[in-house]
Amino acid sequence: MTRKIEAIIRTEKLNDVKDALHRIGIIGMNVSEIRGHGRQGGIKLSGRNGDYTVDLLPRIQLNIVLSDKNVDKTVEVIRQSAATGKIGDGLIFIYPVEDVIRIRTGERNREALHYAGDIDEKQENKGEAIGAKAAAVPIMDDILAFTE
Repeated sequence: MTRKIEAIIRTEKLNDVKDALHRIGIIGMNVSEIRGHGRQGGIKLSGRNGDYTVDLLPRIQLNIVLSDKNVDKTVEVIRQSAATGKIGDGLIFIYPVEDVIRIRTGERNREALHYAGDIDEKQENKGEAIGAKAAAVPIMDDILAFTE
């Protein structure tokens, strides 16, 4: 199954989150500048003309569509890289995605989401490397047995 992660984060954390996502192989994402407030209800500021409340604070909304198996890792990377420990760090929403269609090619689902070097490709290559290493172990045992 395919999922959509929608993360609302502080504007100043965008580069940290984006860099952390790229490191794990998340290549495709959409970023929007939004305004809103949660539990805190905004902030109170003092100026020359007195006190006033800013109730719609600037935030960044990230949208990422990816395979089900990568959701937990991606959410944890977003959570860790976006956190400041202060009120207003943001929220992460996860939605099911029924279908994905690449407009140019008509590719659907996994094929429509594939990017060279993405998280799925990295995991497949890692699995092949582990499998090749495991396959080499019996060969080395046979060589050692032969030389003894």
